[in-house]
Amino acid sequence: MYAKVTSFGLQGLAAFPVTAEADVAGGLPQFSIVGLPDSAVKESADRVRSAMKNSGYPFPPSRITVNLAPADVRKSGPVYDLPVLLALLSAGGTIQQPQPCQAFVGELSLDGSLRPVRGILSMALAARENGITQLFVPCENAAEAAVAQGVEVYACSSARAVVDHLTGAAPLTPVPYLPFQPQELSFDLDFADVHGQAIARRALEIAAAGGHNVLMIGPPGTGKSMLAQRLPGILPPLSREESVETSKIYSVAGLLPSGHGLMGARPFRSPHHTASSTSLTGGGSNPRPGEVSLAHNGVLFLDELPEFRREALEALRQPLEDGKVTVSRVQSTVSYPCRVMLVAAMNPCKCGYYGHPTRPCTCTPSAIERYRQRISGPLLDRLDLHVEVAPVDYDELSQETGGESSARIRERVIAARQRQLERYKGTGITCNAQLPSARLRQVCKMEPEAARLFQAAFTRMQLSPRAHDRILRVARTIADLEGTRLITAAQISEALQYRSLDRKYWYNN
Repeated sequence: MYAKVTSFGLQGLAAFPVTAEADVAGGLPQFSIVGLPDSAVKESADRVRSAMKNSGYPFPPSRITVNLAPADVRKSGPVYDLPVLLALLSAGGTIQQPQPCQAFVGELSLDGSLRPVRGILSMALAARENGITQLFVPCENAAEAAVAQGVEVYACSSARAVVDHLTGAAPLTPVPYLPFQPQELSFDLDFADVHGQAIARRALEIAAAGGHNVLMIGPPGTGKSMLAQRLPGILPPLSREESVETSKIYSVAGLLPSGHGLMGARPFRSPHHTASSTSLTGGGSNPRPGEVSLAHNGVLFLDELPEFRREALEALRQPLEDGKVTVSRVQSTVSYPCRVMLVAAMNPCKCGYYGHPTRPCTCTPSAIERYRQRISGPLLDRLDLHVEVAPVDYDELSQETGGESSARIRERVIAARQRQLERYKGTGITCNAQLPSARLRQVCKMEPEAARLFQAAFTRMQLSPRAHDRILRVARTIADLEGTRLITAAQISEALQYRSLDRKYWYNN
């Protein structure tokens, strides 16, 4: 006897339909699963057998062959437990074969209850695209799947609940569609708590308005980490498209909170400096997203930048430029998006006090050189704004109030982002940092005086073409913050100011 049940698999962020075919034939009892299964899929045979017996269903003492089609794509994870069980029950005549418009995903416990699986959001969206109208998922995954409009999502606690629905014994009620709602920020970490650091605050406002990368250099205790942690509070809210992209990554990684739909706030990731290149960019035998992808549409904060392994930092160069990470393996190649704001912080030397106004530096010149050379020129070139964070004096610290609040800064950032969204409407570009070089001349038009200033600075500072383009993008963002159509000389001058520290700390030692 033969039966088939529709399910879905994952390849990176992309879900694809999988048909679980079961054939129950005569012969010695045997249970084999074919179709390029990994270890977790092969172990499904034991879970399905125990779940069927403990749920009160007969397990056929026959030769059982389960094929997961298409057979030329590798299957991974326990997501196929439920469809395999249903296919066996159908082939054995216990229930009728489910309809082609129904799809099932879920991991089985030995007692027949369903456990949550990863990647449900991608599967629910793929189900809608493939004509599936009913999707049966574990209860913990229901809110996530309900984001996909046009698909009836059924939250199932156990295999018996699914069977009772299919037989009409106890029909399930579809989970209502869950609309997207941006998360309201409470500003627990507020820029109003920061005393002094006017230049750094201004640089982070520009970075937030245009999605630019930032490097902060300064002695220990000057507030670099404090400033970076407050950056999410001034970023614009997520759009639904951005939230879907980010939520898919977290779903595949198994980090989406149980019972939640789409993510409502931009992610902030701060990996430790001992992180490997694989943990930063993603990978593994079954490729998983890394920190740079988990920070997609948000902030990736690298504190103590020179303490990271050189190969880990170099692995970030291409993802920062392309906005995606491609992981190639023998069986498959997967890509994860990673459009992030990279915010890095570092000390000027190993002891941290090079150039400090009151504390002497204890490092030798060669030690300072070795410390700074851990940051390569190409990586430094990809950081749009270089900011020196100086020590704060007592008078600034003793003031009762700090600087401007995050709420007020965020209003200006949102206004600048809105100008960019209107300018790039229909292009897929959401901020100035994503502006391709081919459109720079069209978008970043300067006043004559600004053009002359930029030409002179380009020659004097010996800028690279990449640095030239990044300075123009930053100047365009400053103009958007100030609401001007043409880039002025003052705006070019400010953008150039944020590219001077590499000359001070790296090229003029």
